[in-house]
Amino acid sequence: MSINKPFGLTWKFRILVVLFCLVNGACYRRLDRDAYPGRSTNIVNDKQSQEPTDSEKRRKWKKGLVYVTKVIDGDTFWVDDGVKKTKVRFIGIDAPEIRNSAHKKKGYFAAEAKEYVAKLTGYQWVRLELDVRKIDPYQRLLAYIYLEDGTFLNADLVAKGYAVVDTHLPNVKYVDLFVELQRAARQEKLGLWAE
Repeated sequence: MSINKPFGLTWKFRILVVLFCLVNGACYRRLDRDAYPGRSTNIVNDKQSQEPTDSEKRRKWKKGLVYVTKVIDGDTFWVDDGVKKTKVRFIGIDAPEIRNSAHKKKGYFAAEAKEYVAKLTGYQWVRLELDVRKIDPYQRLLAYIYLEDGTFLNADLVAKGYAVVDTHLPNVKYVDLFVELQRAARQEKLGLWAE
């Protein structure tokens, strides 16, 4: 009985498949996508590789849309209007911190909140609605975020337990809505409120 016999063609076939994948580069994305079906990294990478031109971004800006280029966490991302890139902080909510900072500690459910926002907005168009105060002390643009399908993202994050209400005068336009959504999420033990 040979030591290699139990493996037979199986190990040789695997080596051929690996060599084929390395030569063609086609299998990596497919294997990665199949191995992690809940992850959207390849979809995001595909969208990133198809980033619109600056002229298209300027055209969309005139229609009120901006292109999300990077998600920082569950309540902050970078947008590009074709002229400049701007850091945007979502008004009226606070998602858990993704890492420790001078002011806040890394929070429970931070990775989930960031991934949710990245799935909905990463390398996609969004509409920004401003309120009374436009810029915060950290020079971030303050905005309410709407997806292309009309979803009010700030409210959606609170309703699903990815963020909590955190309003600051004078930007209190939707505070009553946010408080009501948070109350419901807390009662249903969603996201941050799960035990």
